[in-house]
Amino acid sequence: MDFKKTILWVIFSMSGLMLYNNWQVHEGSPSIFGGNPVNSVVVPDKAPVSKVDIPSPVQGASITAPTEAPKANLGAIESAEKFVLKNDVLSIQISANGGNVIDAKLLKELTPEKTPVELFQYTPNHKYFARSGLIALGNTDLPNHTSTFKLLDSGKDASGKPFIVLVSERGGVKLEKTFVLSQGSYIVDVGHRVVQSAVNSAPLVLYTEIVRDASQEQKIGPFDGAFSASTFTGPAAYTEKEKFNKLEFTAIDKNKITIPTQVPAGDPAWVAMVQHYFASAWIPSDKTARDIYAGKIDNNLYRIGIQTPLGVVAPGVAVVEKARLFVGPQEESVLETIAPGFALLKDYGYLTILAKPIFWLLENIHTYVNNWGWAIILLTILIKLVFFPLSAASYKSMARMKEVQPRLLVMREQYKGEPQKLNQAMMEMYRKEKINPLGGCLPVVIQIPVFISLYWVLLSSVEMRNAPWVAWIQDLSVPDPYYILPIIMAASMFVQTKLNPTPPDPIQAKVMLYMPLIFSVMFFFFPAGLVLYWVVNNLLSIAQQWQINQMFEKKPAK
Repeated sequence: MDFKKTILWVIFSMSGLMLYNNWQVHEGSPSIFGGNPVNSVVVPDKAPVSKVDIPSPVQGASITAPTEAPKANLGAIESAEKFVLKNDVLSIQISANGGNVIDAKLLKELTPEKTPVELFQYTPNHKYFARSGLIALGNTDLPNHTSTFKLLDSGKDASGKPFIVLVSERGGVKLEKTFVLSQGSYIVDVGHRVVQSAVNSAPLVLYTEIVRDASQEQKIGPFDGAFSASTFTGPAAYTEKEKFNKLEFTAIDKNKITIPTQVPAGDPAWVAMVQHYFASAWIPSDKTARDIYAGKIDNNLYRIGIQTPLGVVAPGVAVVEKARLFVGPQEESVLETIAPGFALLKDYGYLTILAKPIFWLLENIHTYVNNWGWAIILLTILIKLVFFPLSAASYKSMARMKEVQPRLLVMREQYKGEPQKLNQAMMEMYRKEKINPLGGCLPVVIQIPVFISLYWVLLSSVEMRNAPWVAWIQDLSVPDPYYILPIIMAASMFVQTKLNPTPPDPIQAKVMLYMPLIFSVMFFFFPAGLVLYWVVNNLLSIAQQWQINQMFEKKPAK
């Protein structure tokens, strides 16, 4: 029995099964292993759903019951006046109802229809937006995300940055929201200026939160989601102490909120909504202690936010609290410059320790060749060089196995019907010839984590979106439109199978013969960038294995 081939078949089969399961979950279907899909909405039979959506001040890091306040409605926001703020990469729309950012278009990230990706939306079918306001214990009559805001000022500041200032006054408190955009930036600088006209001993709290439903994100490609891994969609939070924490929508449904809640003064912290390729986040200043909260507002509507205490504001005194709102793609080089831990928004899963250096190397190669396709090819060559000694050992083992193949067939006939004696004879022959039947497995097993890490890099990297390679490949993040690369890959796998020793078991031999066809079908749905890597890797492997086989064939027969 050829143990090496059996083990490889099990490894590849399990890998294919796991990838197929991830695709099922990503598409909203139940996992084949049981459980709920990541992005599905599960509403418990008796789940308490709040009919109000203004947060309560967090006391001692415990979220109290919602205050009785008017609920913002879709019609009011749709009919309210809108204000547009725009630079060369981002266009946002701010509603006079609440001063909320209800629409955000990423001008350089295009859909297949060549329209900008619309990250924030407030429509009957999809709600995803950012908002802020004031709250205080025992006082709900304050400017918040349900208040009417009026345009106070707009234009460009002294440095040429476009800005909009909105104002609302309620309960003796005036709140001015200033939105500023810098050229080439996905960061909206948001200033909250608070002035109190009446004596009020209640300390004020500023809340900044992101709200969205649990529906799948906007489809950004013709094959988006097909056979891709289950990328996370949902709230996330970062603190200096507990680092990056993701929160499933289903966990919020079950009231299993595991994110950190208290942030000491001076420690960086931020909250975000994450999806494939893109994210949004509130990044407040760290001069005071803050509180993080998350919860469910209504059926299929969730939020995550940060509360920043402003203290008691004396009459006539202005208090200004600044925050940054990020709305954009998960470009790793950009994320790293925004805030501590912000690059973690680009989530590589459990193989981050391998995926990050792989992407770093890929990005550096790209700076020289200025083409992600050629960068992938050069990266593949480098990885192949690193694993050259292991691969050589594997191919030598396969070549030795091919050498003794005629003797194995003789043994099979000699001990027909006596599997135990056959195995003993095979082991004895392997010992005398100094052949390890598992020698070809270890190098392949070691390379599997690298392959999976690269899979996550190519899947998660927004840099691959709309990135052309040559001729027919105009987007490395989606499958090959003409299936040329998968066909080449199937052919290369078939050639590799022929270069390997034929298993003595006829059934196993047929399985190994048809395996290239089985896996090529799966790769028809993989991103072209990943298939390109695998094709180049296969072609290099064929060249290396052929050369080693030639060396053994030229040796004098024993």
